[in-house]
Amino acid sequence: MQAQMLAPAAVLVAWTLVMLVWTAVTRFPAMRRAGIDLKNAARGGRGQNLEGVIDERANWKSHNYSHLLEQPTLFYAVSLIIALLGASPTAILAAWIYVALRIVHSFWQATVNVVSIRFTLFALSTLALGVLALRGIELTLFANPGVVS
Repeated sequence: MQAQMLAPAAVLVAWTLVMLVWTAVTRFPAMRRAGIDLKNAARGGRGQNLEGVIDERANWKSHNYSHLLEQPTLFYAVSLIIALLGASPTAILAAWIYVALRIVHSFWQATVNVVSIRFTLFALSTLALGVLALRGIELTLFANPGVVS
């Protein structure tokens, strides 16, 4: 079941790259519309410097990309722990639920961005991550060294 446990993580990595491309495709034209010339832009500029400068809807994609580099790092770690030590059908389902909710969260944040709904999606995905964390704890902290899962 290792591959089945790692598949959701691979999908979330791919989705994160999709969000990176969506960010670039949206932000660069917004920067041009705001009169920002990338060739003559200040050295050392950061994405955060565009807050309040370009259309906020263009920044939403970038915000989501950043979010995909935050909590999902925990997801990747626990997915690897579970894949190595004993994936269960419940853990695989929780991983897919986590990934599906993060993708829906991305679409929502990138397009509509009503925070109350976005938070609900985040909270539900965090619950799925909690299930995975508990499985990771079960497999590591309570492992019986004499038994192979």
